[in-house]
Amino acid sequence: MASYHLSVKTIKRSAGRSATAAAAYRVGERIECQREGRVHDYTRKQGIEETFILTPKDAPDWASDRSRLWNEVEASETRRNSVTAREWELALPSEISAEDRSQITRDFAQELVSRYGVAVDVAIHAPHREGDQRNHHAHVLTSTRKLEAGGFTTKTRVLDSAKTGGVEIEQMRGLWAELQNRALERVGEVERVDHRSLEKQRETALDRGDKLTAEELDRDPELKLGPAANSMERRAKVMAERQGREYIPVTERGAVVHAARQARAAFREMRERLDIARETYGIEREAGQGRVSAGLAALRAATSKERDGRTSDDIRERLSQVVDRSRDQDDTPKPEGRNYARERLKEIMEKDAGRDGQAAVHKLDGHSENDLGEDTGREARKPSVNERLKDVLNKPREKLEIEEERDQEKEQEVEKDRDIDRDPGLSH
Repeated sequence: MASYHLSVKTIKRSAGRSATAAAAYRVGERIECQREGRVHDYTRKQGIEETFILTPKDAPDWASDRSRLWNEVEASETRRNSVTAREWELALPSEISAEDRSQITRDFAQELVSRYGVAVDVAIHAPHREGDQRNHHAHVLTSTRKLEAGGFTTKTRVLDSAKTGGVEIEQMRGLWAELQNRALERVGEVERVDHRSLEKQRETALDRGDKLTAEELDRDPELKLGPAANSMERRAKVMAERQGREYIPVTERGAVVHAARQARAAFREMRERLDIARETYGIEREAGQGRVSAGLAALRAATSKERDGRTSDDIRERLSQVVDRSRDQDDTPKPEGRNYARERLKEIMEKDAGRDGQAAVHKLDGHSENDLGEDTGREARKPSVNERLKDVLNKPREKLEIEEERDQEKEQEVEKDRDIDRDPGLSH
């Protein structure tokens, strides 16, 4: 599942860091820092997929030389506590190709150049060989001063100010989410990333009536492991995989993060099954099935969920196959085009009304009463209301008078019983 991450950090001299060392480490090169008189050699670093530099149009030619670029950055800062560079750390979607990851990173870096007039040095890293293999990411290192034809000039205070810095970064976070979602859409991915806080996302979900998503988002942000704990957990995962056993966190922070991730995975699983059930139900209803049959097929499809397909067409085709398999689970041969709802109605009517129910359903199927056979005559079943009415109308008058007298006698007996019940001398 695609996840969003963008963090902004600063390279400060007060923390004992330099722009030359930061650049050399991220791109895996050798850079000699003229200010410090030190050589930062990271040429043995692995996992670096691509590096490139972007600068404003009127930037000097030397800006394309990485060593010269970052030495000029260091030279432009004179204070002991200067912020020499700013790093934008980006998580890249594993669902898209390496070319697409490179393109969206380049688009983001170009926006930084155009918006703030700074120099940008990009390094795209592959996942760590012992870590999560979906962890593609990029380090975008920028100068804190504008780069013009004569070199580095004024500071980009818009990012440093308390009033404007947060707004600017939030806008860039939104841009990064948009670039990722466009790339995911181009490859047919359903998942999307969201740069907003969990609370904002939850409010939006409630506004559109999506209570399940709101429930999923009702959680605290994931705890950061930190370098030491992350390294310990990574080794524990590798060891568990080699030994063929379940991974158990070895640190308290790792246990908290692992539990939170399992809870989110359970919610995603539930959401996927719910989506499959809904789509299966729609397919069955479109095929002419009743609500009960469609609901049963949806339940079967949800319980036998296998997310193999990537596109919605693949999912729809797989769902149809699941539904067909669910119908064929019964060994009883079923003729093509069978109406299960009608057959269930037959069973109910036959049980409740005897042969009359069979006759009624037989007529519904388009047959006449004579098609029922000789053993289904009027003497073999209860007479209908219409037939009983005809019998009454065709009876002789004398017979009707006798039956009328009998009815009157019964009514008189009933009245006597009622008089007894009304006797105040009787206790009830």
